[in-house]
Amino acid sequence: MASVTFKNIWKKFPNDLIAVKDFNLEIKDKEVIVFLGPSGCGKTTTLRMIAGLEEISEGELYIGDKLVNEVHPKDRDIAMVFYNYALFPHMTVYENIAFGLKPIEYPENEIKEKVEEVARIFDITHLLERKKRELSGGQQQRVALARALICKRKVILLDEPLSNLDAKLRAMMRIELIKIHQQFGMTFVYVTHDQAEAMALADRLVIMKDGFIQQVGTPEEVYNNPVNLFVAGFIGTPQINMWETNVFNLKLPKIREVITCVRPEDLYIDENGAIEAEVKVREFRGDNVYLYFDNFITMRVPPSCKAKTGDKLKISVNPDKIYLFDKETELAIKN
Repeated sequence: MASVTFKNIWKKFPNDLIAVKDFNLEIKDKEVIVFLGPSGCGKTTTLRMIAGLEEISEGELYIGDKLVNEVHPKDRDIAMVFYNYALFPHMTVYENIAFGLKPIEYPENEIKEKVEEVARIFDITHLLERKKRELSGGQQQRVALARALICKRKVILLDEPLSNLDAKLRAMMRIELIKIHQQFGMTFVYVTHDQAEAMALADRLVIMKDGFIQQVGTPEEVYNNPVNLFVAGFIGTPQINMWETNVFNLKLPKIREVITCVRPEDLYIDENGAIEAEVKVREFRGDNVYLYFDNFITMRVPPSCKAKTGDKLKISVNPDKIYLFDKETELAIKN
């Protein structure tokens, strides 16, 4: 297997658009790394540079110890799963999976054995004679993954592979992907804008915005210790609560205007609470309830909470869970 190393990578397009800026990262062997960010942040462009589908403008990219800037995509020992699965419609499932196995390297009986083995792993043996039009979205996704994994490449690149599935199937396939990674032990580089998907799959997250890396860390590190206001606001559902405030006594060099942030689960109903607000919307989610208040406060409470739309509540904040960000730089001050 292999690591992937970015050294001062830039991607510049002819129209002066800079998609990726001074990107530095080491992806460890057998790691699941997830590029996460809003549309246009540069995550797919970065993935395509690993694949060799986008030319690198500046910097060096290594797969293992090999510099691959000028290496043709087919010689990089990578496989890619696209968001639309990219199956060949005129081929059967068997032919799609076997596509990457060259007859000149493998005898026909060995190709058949490999296809049947990976089909069993993905539970698609009964689909081998079908064509793309006869498959559901979930089945197509399994076929695409089987095709990517059968050649046992060093690195597997996944570009929003679950985006075309419904919510229930996405949740099921997240679990399947975790199992597949555990079984095959390859390096996975995964792109998504779905934070729930990212948090569930990643060993480490790479949060991106405007072509820059904002933060790299485990899901727990990024959630609990965001380095700036963008990361704090991007990670977490519902979004973190934000207020503009002044800070006088945190041993700061001067009085500062700051953004104070508190996650919805770190607010609680308290008859002695300093914040008073009216519930505008009560949203039941099964395992918890979201309360949306008239002053842009959101609170997450257990289903046993009886608060309803129109109730006026007093609210307190867990003092150990307050995040402060400099209003000017948006960098974390004290988290």
